[in-house]
Amino acid sequence: MDRPSDLEARIGYRFRIGALLQQALTHRSYSSTHNERLEFLGDSVLGCIMAEALYARFPGLTEGPLTRMRAALVCEQALSETAHVLEIGSSIRLGEGERMHGAGIHVSILADAVEALFGAVFVDGGYEAARSVVLAIYEERLASIDPQGPQKDPKTRLQEYLQAQRKARPEYRVVRVSGEAHRQTFEVECVVAELGARTTGEGTSRQRAEQEAAAALLERIGQ
Repeated sequence: MDRPSDLEARIGYRFRIGALLQQALTHRSYSSTHNERLEFLGDSVLGCIMAEALYARFPGLTEGPLTRMRAALVCEQALSETAHVLEIGSSIRLGEGERMHGAGIHVSILADAVEALFGAVFVDGGYEAARSVVLAIYEERLASIDPQGPQKDPKTRLQEYLQAQRKARPEYRVVRVSGEAHRQTFEVECVVAELGARTTGEGTSRQRAEQEAAAALLERIGQ
């Protein structure tokens, strides 16, 4: 398991109460002292920080667009991608049977752990400490978010498009994994057989590669 000090370095915060970090990384299947309460807290902390950041960044926007952008930033997919960037997966303590053979940790568990981590920072260091950590982690996402663009991720947009067309869901297949274990690159293929469309995407996680492949397919079919 990854040492907590390594994770602390990646998020730029040193815990005063080390047990909080350990709890944030503990799933309920592993121990009765798990991360669900911290996740509950972290969800609200993250939402508040994102609302504050978007409010300041886009002074001319109304509530609707701000709400959509915040939802895109705090959704399960965005959180699970953040978990992969922070390499949290190797530190999460899970009970037997929770790890999906050959597919890694479920995205919901990764997303919950990120929220719990933010909640733990809040309890340990207060709002300003949590705000500093969250804004540093979300810096690139906040800088690139487009209030005029679609706020749903490519995989969701592709699936909704296909459902509207009454076509089967896309298939995602890992075609290549390269690099060392701690710095891998995934190449994923996205196939929609009914459209005769096939695209690939690359990323530092399977999830990111799938998003890239879905985005490429959306572009190919003019969506």
